[in-house]
Amino acid sequence: MTALKPKVLIARRAPAAVVEQLSAHFDVDFHDGEAPLSADELRARLQGKAGAYITGTERITAELLAACPDLRAVSTMSVGYNHIDLAACTARRVLVTNTPDVLTETTADLGFALLMATARRMSEGERLLRDGLWKSWSWDFLAGADVHGTTLGILGMGRIGQALARRGRFGFNMNIAYHNRSRLPADTEAELGARYLSKDELLRQADHLILVLPYSAASHHCIAAAELALMKPTATLVNIARGGIVDEDALAAALREHRIAAAGLDVFEGEPRVNPALLSLPNIVLTPHIGSATMPTRLAMAGLAADNLVAALTGAPPPTPLNPEILPL
Repeated sequence: MTALKPKVLIARRAPAAVVEQLSAHFDVDFHDGEAPLSADELRARLQGKAGAYITGTERITAELLAACPDLRAVSTMSVGYNHIDLAACTARRVLVTNTPDVLTETTADLGFALLMATARRMSEGERLLRDGLWKSWSWDFLAGADVHGTTLGILGMGRIGQALARRGRFGFNMNIAYHNRSRLPADTEAELGARYLSKDELLRQADHLILVLPYSAASHHCIAAAELALMKPTATLVNIARGGIVDEDALAAALREHRIAAAGLDVFEGEPRVNPALLSLPNIVLTPHIGSATMPTRLAMAGLAADNLVAALTGAPPPTPLNPEILPL
């Protein structure tokens, strides 16, 4: 008698190769809609499921885990995992995996693109042009900030932060300064030409500040009114980390009052809803959480998430577990 395959849920539209790969190993329930499942729908669809293939939009909470006792593995197609209660998963021996490394360079590209667009007022210029308001040349027309030779401040110096530092130092001859929970080894600092500063000193010195730190309760609104007040009035701020790191009301006020020059955001606290206070500002560049959005990178993320789930539920070590201490399942 053929053994029944474990049941898994693919909670969001996924590449055909992922559906095919998972279907070869599991009995797959596939949510192919554009809109994410609601919390109630997710809980209902996870009944009897051993595994879940999710993205950053599905929340795995302690309450959901209690309602889905058969769940053994959660594979998220994302690097960040603040949408997952990792401690609750570990307590219930639910293995959690993510997709680091494969999106580092692509996300750093987007971060630097936002820096350039923000510093050089590109979105502002495009809107003006499209609205038919470009009439003539003047010496200070859309004059922005230089990037080359300036000080790039990086808050959060993990893989993506270091990739940004390389772009800044070797591509634009920038001075690199950073703050991180733990200081980099001396040889890594030397390679990147990076100076370690306190957070406050980094805010004071940076001409362009990029946020790449992970989201947690400790980093919630770690850039708020007091921090923005430390920045230069000519400085720019770019956030490619998580929206909750920035107090968006405080940022909107600082931009409106020109206490900092400009900002570029790829992430938002209530996404996909965007704080209305940001939408009317001319000195901000907004993109809809597309840091990893190239086809090669998204396919690599999707494939790694599938490999993780297959390994987790077939007895092999997953490539990138977040709570490996519970292995084997």
